[in-house]
Amino acid sequence: MDYEKYMNICIQLAKNGEGNVSPNPLVGCVVLDKDDNQISTGFHAKYGQNHAERDALLKLSNGEEKDGTLIVNLEPCSHFGKTPPCTDLIIERGIKKVVLGMRDVNPKVSGIQKLQDAGIEVVEGVLEDECKKLNEIFIKNMTENKPFIALKTATTLDGKIATSSGSSKWITSEIAREEVKKIRNRYDAILTTSSTILKDNPKMIHKKKIILDRNLKTNLEADIYKNGEIYLFNETLDMFEGGVNFIKAPIKEDKIDLNFVFEKAWELGIKSILIEAGGHLNGNALEYVDKIYQFIAPKIAGDNSALSCFDYRKITEISECKNFTIQATEMFGNDVLITYYAIQ
Repeated sequence: MDYEKYMNICIQLAKNGEGNVSPNPLVGCVVLDKDDNQISTGFHAKYGQNHAERDALLKLSNGEEKDGTLIVNLEPCSHFGKTPPCTDLIIERGIKKVVLGMRDVNPKVSGIQKLQDAGIEVVEGVLEDECKKLNEIFIKNMTENKPFIALKTATTLDGKIATSSGSSKWITSEIAREEVKKIRNRYDAILTTSSTILKDNPKMIHKKKIILDRNLKTNLEADIYKNGEIYLFNETLDMFEGGVNFIKAPIKEDKIDLNFVFEKAWELGIKSILIEAGGHLNGNALEYVDKIYQFIAPKIAGDNSALSCFDYRKITEISECKNFTIQATEMFGNDVLITYYAIQ
């Protein structure tokens, strides 16, 4: 059987839950009958709703899944949470084989042993790397108890995000900007700064937003404050007022302490953050960033005074550069998206 074919289907199904399942993982499922014909699919659509395995199996009512195979990108759960254990339903429905992409890093799960004890054959590790990439946020949350931090920037070929006068609309194409909306949807919160708000007055329509405004320079009538939950980190106020959560933050090296911001975000239940800001914040955040999305337009500013995407320090040796590994390159119109990860 072509397990990889069906695991790819699981991964694509799982992505339908992006932006809706946090803090749960993204999961998709395919069910085959005893003759290896696909008879059902499912995915985890929203936190608190049925898991992918339950979604797929409950679509079947005539017993056609008996002695069949269930394929899922993540080990089925064996504990009660918002929903009953998926392993119990798999056993009850007479499934004879379960094919997994990866084991669950949540120690509560332990579904494999329960399935094997029930006489079900378990096949592991199908497209494991791809399955881990799909749930990189969930894995970091579970293994490190920290939010996953990503950063998005849009630049010219020579790494500029705006001219010296601040002109930046638009560096990239509308096609690329539509992809940015999809990327934002993957993360619990967007983080930006007062400088970006004052310069661009962005709407950043999102369910949760983290704003760094040390001296409270932004106007609460700005577009960014008109939607979503707002967490405004600053130096003086610690209160809730006008729909805004003011959070007093310590100052480190004349800036709001980013370590405090990310720790506080975790306490607030924010599992993933996408940074969209200027070069100074981008650069200072690099020590925390897990993943970077860099859109590059086929343009050259050629101006040393234009603003750079990572502009936060001076170095004398090339060996002082921070190193990354490139995971993917994609084209959106004439623009290229390079996705890369920090080397730990």
